[in-house]
Amino acid sequence: MMTKILLTGKNGQVGWELLRTLTPLGHIVAVDRDDVDLTNLASLREYLRCLDSLALIVNPAAYTAVDQAEDEPTIAKAVNTDAAALLAEESNRLGIPMIHYSTDYIFDGTKETPYFETDIASPLGVYGQTKWDGEIAVSYLNPRHLILRLCWVYGNRGRNFFLTMLRLAKQQITPRVVCDQFGSPTWCRMVAEATALIAAQILRNPHNDNRWGTYHLAATNSTHWHEFASAIFRFANEKYSLDNPLPTAILSSEYPTKAQRPNFSHLSVEKVAETFGVRLPGWREQLKLVCEECPWLSPENNSPFFPFPIPEKRS
Repeated sequence: MMTKILLTGKNGQVGWELLRTLTPLGHIVAVDRDDVDLTNLASLREYLRCLDSLALIVNPAAYTAVDQAEDEPTIAKAVNTDAAALLAEESNRLGIPMIHYSTDYIFDGTKETPYFETDIASPLGVYGQTKWDGEIAVSYLNPRHLILRLCWVYGNRGRNFFLTMLRLAKQQITPRVVCDQFGSPTWCRMVAEATALIAAQILRNPHNDNRWGTYHLAATNSTHWHEFASAIFRFANEKYSLDNPLPTAILSSEYPTKAQRPNFSHLSVEKVAETFGVRLPGWREQLKLVCEECPWLSPENNSPFFPFPIPEKRS
């Protein structure tokens, strides 16, 4: 019988990539909000109990609008905490493992060295708090869990920092970007590929109890938002023969947001490397790969996902 895996958030950044990387492992039952409403726990439970022969639940679905979460704490909690708890409870009832994703935003950013999985969580906002509460619920309700904490996820589809900077570069707009918030930009494709490698190992030997727990999965090194933005602008300038100035560096105090962000959230990734043999490249190497395949870096591409005109090539 083919292994059956439930995947939530199939149209999100990570979920979209997971649908492709997990497919070789078995039959993927992929859902999104149009298929099942994660904020409706009764409906979600009913849906889960209609599925049979599940071997694994993978849950990248999340409420990730950090600032908007401050105004919508109930919805953020419903998705990030309550739905995660129910998925953990139901996977435990079925006797199967669950892979759940969390965030570097569970930390307050006051540390000056990379965060370990065992460091104390102290979220600064609703988003981080609901993700931390989700972690607690998952770990309590299903002992056979893997929680993968991610950091600064981006890709070449959807809405994210990378695409925002690319749009501004193409419009020849010089943005102001904070230079005092540090983290590890991580390509969602790398997250999905690493997850598939990890999932294959736990499906091969689901009774190895030494591997369950929390892991950090991110680029091996760190940077700040301004340096990341500048690297994106350099790639855009090179591809289009533009002469955009690099983004202007500012402090977080000059760019107030509704939700406070951690100033430092570089995650130590040694545990996942030692346990599963998985180590992601540095953020620059990942960014180069994203830029090389991004459809909007080709002047001939008229992708509807990018609504802005490509500037004419300058002499």
